[in-house]
Amino acid sequence: MCGIVAYIGPKDAAPILLEGLQRLEYRGYDSAGLVVNNKGLKVRKVKGRVADLAAAVPARFKGGLGIGHTRWATHGVPNDVNAHPHLDTKERVAVVHNGIIENADELRAKLVADGAVFVSDTDTEVLAHLVARTVQDTDSLEEAVRRALKSVVGTYGIAVVDAERPGEIVVARNGSPIVLGIGEKEMFCASDVAALVRYTRQVVHLEDGELAVLRADGFRTFTMDARVTSKEPLTVDWDAGHYDTGGYEHYLLKEISDQPESVARTLRGRLDDRFHIAHLGGLNLDPRETRAFRRVKIIGCGSAYYAGQIGAQLIEELARIPADAEPASEFRYRSPVVEHDTLYVAVSQSGETYDTLAAVQELKRKGGRVLGVVNAVGSAIAREVDGGVYLHAGPEVSVASTKAFTSTAVAFALMALHFGRVHDLSPADGRRIVEGLRRLPEQIQAIVDQDDTIAELARKYAPHPSMMFVGRVRGYPVAREGAQKLKEISYVHAEAYPASELKHGPLALIGPDMPTVAIVPDDELLDKNLTTLGEIRARGGKVLMIGHREPDARLAEDVIVVPKNEVELDPILLSIPLQVFAYHAAVALDRDVDKPRNLAKSVTVE
Repeated sequence: MCGIVAYIGPKDAAPILLEGLQRLEYRGYDSAGLVVNNKGLKVRKVKGRVADLAAAVPARFKGGLGIGHTRWATHGVPNDVNAHPHLDTKERVAVVHNGIIENADELRAKLVADGAVFVSDTDTEVLAHLVARTVQDTDSLEEAVRRALKSVVGTYGIAVVDAERPGEIVVARNGSPIVLGIGEKEMFCASDVAALVRYTRQVVHLEDGELAVLRADGFRTFTMDARVTSKEPLTVDWDAGHYDTGGYEHYLLKEISDQPESVARTLRGRLDDRFHIAHLGGLNLDPRETRAFRRVKIIGCGSAYYAGQIGAQLIEELARIPADAEPASEFRYRSPVVEHDTLYVAVSQSGETYDTLAAVQELKRKGGRVLGVVNAVGSAIAREVDGGVYLHAGPEVSVASTKAFTSTAVAFALMALHFGRVHDLSPADGRRIVEGLRRLPEQIQAIVDQDDTIAELARKYAPHPSMMFVGRVRGYPVAREGAQKLKEISYVHAEAYPASELKHGPLALIGPDMPTVAIVPDDELLDKNLTTLGEIRARGGKVLMIGHREPDARLAEDVIVVPKNEVELDPILLSIPLQVFAYHAAVALDRDVDKPRNLAKSVTVE
């Protein structure tokens, strides 16, 4: 959950590292630092943002080799000392690290007994001392890193430099992403392609257990047992322009506004008007295999999990296959029974979410068939699964997921349509869903165009310390995602419940100081939902209704009217105003919208 950048070549490294760290700041932003090698290691690191680091770097901070880091703290409070890079006692070796060293305390005790002096509270400093001790014996940085990592238990993405070897950087991966960028007589490395696309679009992804030596004229990859590996570069579709705010005040607002186009990209080339089916060749499933599955289990974390809940309902409704969603972080620890006739689907915007990746690996170990729904091409989950669907939503920079969430829900609608037509969904219903999917971009635009109205409502409700979100069946995962958005970027406490559960406890919380956001689609449960609104209003509760029509004024104080689609697809549209609402509530409360406290974009630790 941190950002790594490395450079080796003819240019000064510091400006490249700072620019790369700026693009990775969404991955961690409580401290930052960098080191360059120019007749010795020169280090600058600070508590705070990358802008604070840039201000602390002197004009003459020269060196054609360097590594940088922006941190999300796991060991030790954010301060200058705990910021990366970390050096050994003699300041010969410097390391930046993403991940967690689980046996750090044990290793630290052994190193202290051998005379090492530690200055930070981090687990990462252990790596610097381990490599420094080994490099003296081996006279080879790559061998020193390889040997040092053999004693490490945990996850890592690391970059290592040696003051006495100004011509190379050694990097390694185990559970935390490392991407190499190939330039003209220069090499780059980062934990995310966002830091690379300004300089190169030719990239190589390291696998778990793989290391690389970077030199200005190229790279070499190998395994922990020193076996050389062969890597083919990929061309990244995104460029630097995709990571700009595009004139919007925040990335989050830009990404909300991008959704008509991002959903259109998710749909492009995948809808068939002849057979009323979705073309998803990446699933790598023929019709006979598809019909053999008796159940679908979706796993993901955070917003990916809530999108998975929408997906499970779509699959059950359209394909009539039992389906459910579960947090990947819970799934991997409960010793799940892996059934041969269950299809597992892993969801992750980044494709690097550690809990989800670990669940995929456990499923594969037990013989499960696993598909992926991811946004990042070439990511770890995309490489690990048996097939899947790329979202093509484009880069998402803001920590809170918006367009990736929506595109994930759309991808599940495509999957449900595909499975349904292979099973028993009629051509008429297939045509209905295809036409509904085609309407989504225009309808999303109509919701985004209500920005001023929704902003006014957000400013009205933002001062309340808590809010309740409720919905039934299709509306419940929408309510959960709405509550998630509000709390993660505005810090307003929010809870989500099935509307039918209010009477079984949560109704005790309802009153004038606890407004309720009610998801009320115009479906077969409309009357029951309106009854719930009456129960809330009878107890003095304020109601903001998200739905398809204006209700009786006695049932809702405020309403956001959303265009109607097919009932199965309505949850996708009902989610959009909640994103806009959360954004404007956060702005009204003067929050750091794109970088909310305590959170990071890509969660690559447990």
